Amino acid sequence: MKKIKNALISVSEKTDLKSILEIMTKYKINIISSGGTYKRIKNLGFKCSELSSFTKFPEILGGRVKTLHPKIHAGILNLRDNKKHKKQMNRFSFENIDLVIVNFYPFENTLKQKFNHKKIIENIDIGGPSLVRAAAKNYKYVTVVTSKEQYLDLKVELKKFKGSTSLNFREKMAQKAFLETGYYDSLISEYLSKFSNEEYPNKKIIAAKKNSTLRYGENPHQSGALYSIGNSHEKISLISGKKLSYNNYNDLFSAIALSKSLPKNRGTVIIKHSNPCGVSINKNKIISLKEALSCDPTSAFGGIISFNFRVNKKIAIELKNKFIEIVIGNGFDSEALKILRRKKNLRIIDSSKINLKSKETLVSNHNNLLIQTTDLKVFSKKDFVVVSKLKPSRKIMENLIFAFNVCRFAKSNAIVIAQNLKTIGIGSGQPSRLDSCKIAVDKMNNFFKNMEKKNICAASDAFFPFVDGVQELFFSGVSAIIQPSGSIKDKEIIKFANKCGLILVFSKTRHFKH
Repeated sequence: MKKIKNALISVSEKTDLKSILEIMTKYKINIISSGGTYKRIKNLGFKCSELSSFTKFPEILGGRVKTLHPKIHAGILNLRDNKKHKKQMNRFSFENIDLVIVNFYPFENTLKQKFNHKKIIENIDIGGPSLVRAAAKNYKYVTVVTSKEQYLDLKVELKKFKGSTSLNFREKMAQKAFLETGYYDSLISEYLSKFSNEEYPNKKIIAAKKNSTLRYGENPHQSGALYSIGNSHEKISLISGKKLSYNNYNDLFSAIALSKSLPKNRGTVIIKHSNPCGVSINKNKIISLKEALSCDPTSAFGGIISFNFRVNKKIAIELKNKFIEIVIGNGFDSEALKILRRKKNLRIIDSSKINLKSKETLVSNHNNLLIQTTDLKVFSKKDFVVVSKLKPSRKIMENLIFAFNVCRFAKSNAIVIAQNLKTIGIGSGQPSRLDSCKIAVDKMNNFFKNMEKKNICAASDAFFPFVDGVQELFFSGVSAIIQPSGSIKDKEIIKFANKCGLILVFSKTRHFKH
């Protein structure tokens, strides 16, 4: 056990100090502090030595140098059982500091408030991390606490051992302390990297903060947790329903991303296993929902529905008898919430404050991390070239672009068939592009048996390696196809299109999503 005699407290977050000060007073622990923390402790009615009085040296440089003093760091870092260290401590009349309670300048909050660069730089803490690192390094003798959430653990420890702490506790707290300094430094590094032209530096630090522990991972034998990366705090707002699972999050990320890529206040998206199975754009919200459901009602069963508009009472009534896991809306009317909350276990998500437009996408595989820029391209007519003799109308071009955008969110190989800004057949996740074509066609024929086969458009996320996929789509009623160019069979495909009167458009972008 290590008896605590002197404690240094320097905190930005000053709530809940009273509870920890009471037990420190009980065990006659001397408290040293400075600045706002010192004033707070005194205002609460507790004894405290001012840092400058303790070091016999004033704060300088506008507070930039306070705790950076040999008496402080020697008091923390000295090895208590080292004779040379003892001798040097006695020579300079330095005292041991046995407990360090520090949390840092609110750099993370400063980033969220979007202060100017000068303000952000001033909120980079130097003294705090230095104290924490020193105390954590010397955990054999020193206890370190880095957040108010740890106060209860410290209180329990001090009470249990009558003003002392165990080595096991100090070791545990040291590990948490280095996590805290590492996270803090990574936020600063990430912020400053914005001023560099180096896209992929030799060393990469990723700061991640846990939002929640999941019930389990993809399968019950796997564990899981949700983390937010960097200074992003776009927490998923769960209005109602049971806790979200790993698979739920995976699906809703896809649903929200696709939903927000569509024209505002018009789009409905249905996702199953991270793949779209129904997408529609329509000013009439009820029609938008019904069209999205009609694309593949079998797959929609037990899926996720995402609206990029505010969910009203009429929409809620339509959903009342549908089996869905999650409903996502750009806000909800109170009457809509009343109806939806009656559905047992239905998760209700408000996506109005969610962006999901990170510039980087990360994929981890065992001990490797793949990083790439996110596919956020916004399409215009300039991104496409009509290569067939037959030219698309404005309406057909709109449908081609719509289908190509949906392809972006479907697993490769992806084929999307659309008509009147709604999907009518989606084939995805197949090793063969031809198989994806056949699946998309089968779904179209199964669920749109009485459909007028006019102005049917299809999109492929990558080029057709052979003409067979194009033939499969054309002979099934597709009149216009959009695909990325780059196949050695491009000329053959163009020839087939011109022979058959098929509209063919080449994109300058592909959308692989594996």
